[in-house]
Amino acid sequence: AAARATAMGLSSFASKPIEEVIAANPQTFFQVYWLGGKEKVLERLERAKAAGAAGVILTTDWSFSMGRDWGSPAIPEKLDARAMITLAPQIAVRPRWAAEWARDVVVNKRFPDLTTPNLVGKGEMGPTFFGAYGEWMGTPPATWEDIAWVVENYDGPVMLKGIIRVDDAKRAVDAGVTAISVSNHGGNNLDATPASIRCLAPIADEVGDQVEVLLDGGIRRGSDVAKALALGARAVMIGRAYLWGLGANGQAGVENVLDIMRSGLDSSLIGLSKSSISELNRDDYVIPDDFMRRLGV
Repeated sequence: AAARATAMGLSSFASKPIEEVIAANPQTFFQVYWLGGKEKVLERLERAKAAGAAGVILTTDWSFSMGRDWGSPAIPEKLDARAMITLAPQIAVRPRWAAEWARDVVVNKRFPDLTTPNLVGKGEMGPTFFGAYGEWMGTPPATWEDIAWVVENYDGPVMLKGIIRVDDAKRAVDAGVTAISVSNHGGNNLDATPASIRCLAPIADEVGDQVEVLLDGGIRRGSDVAKALALGARAVMIGRAYLWGLGANGQAGVENVLDIMRSGLDSSLIGLSKSSISELNRDDYVIPDDFMRRLGV
């Protein structure tokens, strides 16, 4: 049978405080971006631990730049009158969504403030989304020494997200992380990098007996999960898929996405004559010789 265990990652840029999210789901990992230097990162690690986070995900597969070559959607700095006028045509054609949003505003007695409460101390007013990005742009990227420092200063599991090269996977093991996620952040930083699944098997072969190996990127259906598990991943991470469900129908939409993916995984197992995901292996698929990409040594 397909695995039923799920956990969630909460971004540093999330709009809800980590304490509230963990109260709703104790299986929450806090996704930490290297932003503001060691002192501020340590404050976030301590806050996550105090809140009861299941672990942290140190994200290194996205370095912020001024813009993307394909452009970025217009995101308001705050929901003021100008933003509402700009967004009005999009909202007008979605009356059901608009009614639910208005109801939430009435219940909470305020408009969403578009701030990032998890980048400051508990109860403090966080910077706006773009204010946080500005600080991120001014922070030098984390080094391998910084990653080892996070492991030393967080009493709990640490996943390093953003490994594509075999030599980087080995460095992650040396740094002491609990798990790695093979990921290129969906290719939205460097779109010429190989798909993460092409780099998965060589990394899993090299370090899979030393750390947990996950795959992130391109997971859209249950059969994608089966392929990742067959190539050596212990689990997968999803981003866009659950967001589609959330945008379409809130909590029920996310639950529907997960149910569809679980059903697809079960169907893949049946089609491969497997009774458990533990039986999956790469011999179950016809893989071209040039599909695997071993980057680094």
